[in-house]
Parts: sequence; structure tokens; C-alpha cells
Amino acid sequence: MQQNTSQTEPTFSIPVNACDCHTHVFENPAIYPLSRKRTYTPDSAPLEALLVHLKKCGLARVVLVQPSPYGSDNTCLLDALRRIPKSGRGVAVIDRNTTNTQLQEMHECGVRGVRVNLQTQGINDPSYAARKLEWASSRVAAWGWHVQLFTNLPVLEQLHDVILGLPTDVVVDHFAHAQAQQGPQQTGFPMLLDLMTRGKIWVKVSAAQRISVLPDCADAGPIARAFIAANPDRVIWGSDWPHPGAKPGQPRNPDQIEPFNLVDDMQALNRLADWAGSNQTLKKILVDNPRTCYGFN
Repeated sequence: MQQNTSQTEPTFSIPVNACDCHTHVFENPAIYPLSRKRTYTPDSAPLEALLVHLKKCGLARVVLVQPSPYGSDNTCLLDALRRIPKSGRGVAVIDRNTTNTQLQEMHECGVRGVRVNLQTQGINDPSYAARKLEWASSRVAAWGWHVQLFTNLPVLEQLHDVILGLPTDVVVDHFAHAQAQQGPQQTGFPMLLDLMTRGKIWVKVSAAQRISVLPDCADAGPIARAFIAANPDRVIWGSDWPHPGAKPGQPRNPDQIEPFNLVDDMQALNRLADWAGSNQTLKKILVDNPRTCYGFN
């Protein structure tokens, strides 16, 4: 595994029970086979390495998100959650073969959400997105879960009324894939703020490098501050460890191992502290909001 080590020193005091709300684990593929339909083949990123990342960053809690290379086989995710029952929660991927018995088993392991990943597959059809979102929400509402949606602003803008009608909350990944250089006035952004103000969605200010064109991700600041200003009780943070994702313009080849990106996670946390503007707001984002969203005790 290519190590993503944090070189930057913290510029603030990490609050007790701070949570990284977006991470992945990739274990031995001989034990946990990858999907044949995957768009990329990840390097190794076992739970032990994730725990090192958390310790280096001073984080006590973590959310494991089912990554796309495993498809809807959540075995790797659930086995990892069983090893960290107090500090870990999960977001799974389900399909039409997933039974209620399996959902209950996931809940007992700490799963509190189900992911609809459209962005990785390049799906931008709002009608298809609406159907997937409504189906997923109806399947998990009885367990009190949310639906985590990975898509972009143009698609989200078309889903405004659909999201308002869902029986669950929605968590939007990675800044809703807003383009940092276009700022808070870009198409679809006011709609997103409206859903936050209504308390219907959560936004993850995670993986700023995915939306920024600057090495220090400074252009993501106005986007993040706009989210926080709209509703600081609906913002959560995640590192996206171990930082998968193809570089812009680089095609993905599932026949080759795709290296993870080198990201300074402590620098990302320092940016978050600056965006938050106060210790009280920072504690909301790192501790209070994850506790509410993921049901930490």
C-alpha cells in the first residue's frame, strides 16, 4: 500500500470524539473478491492502516463507506465494523437481492446509511437518479438510515422535490461535486443550500482535492463556508482515506492497480478549522453532527 502520511502539524486542538465520516477499507482480494463490474482496481488499504491514520489525526470515530469496487458485496465492510463496534459506523450498498434479514444484520454491525453512487459510474440522468433514490430510501427507512448520494450539482438540482418527499434524510458526498472555482453562485448551489436550511440533507465537506484546481484547495473555502453558513448542524467532514480517485483526464483501467492519491489529511483538518471559524462550530462538524447522523453513543 502507498502510504498517505500527514506531514502538517495541527493548528488547533482536536475535539474529543472527533469523527472522520468518509473512509474506505480495501482488504486482501483473495479473501474479499472485487466486483467484475468495477471501474478501477484499488491498492491495499486494510483496517489496521486506517486505524493508524485516525491515530495520527487525533480522531476517535470513523465511518466506513462501501467503495464501488466491491459492488453490493458488503462483506469486507461488515467484517471491519465488527472489529470496531464502539468507534465505527458504516454506509453500505444494496441491490434488489438484499433481504430485510441482511439489512438487520448490517444495522447490528453499525451500518446507518446506504449509498447511491452515480458519479463513479458517470450516470447523469435525473430520472434514473430519482428512481434509485426513491427505491433506496423506501428500503432503509424502517431502520432509520439515511441515503448517501454521490452525484453532481446539475443532477441534484433536478432532485430537489424528490429529496423533499423522501422518508429518509440524504447525505451528499464530497461538496456535492460543486466546482470550487465557480463559487457559491454556480448553477444548482442555491437549491442545495435550501435543502440544507430545511434540514433535509447533510453535506460532507470531504476530499476538497476532488473539486479544487489549487494545490492547497484554497478555492474550496467559499463553498465550504457557504454550507456552514446555511446550516452548521448539517455539515460533516471526511478525509476520503485512503484517497482513491483517478486524476483528471486519466482513464481508469480495472486491469491495473490504481495507486491512491497522496493527500495530507492533517492539512485538510486545518483547513476545516479555518472554514468553521470557531471552536463551537468545529465541534459541531467533527463531533456533534456525526453523532446525530450516524448514531454514535
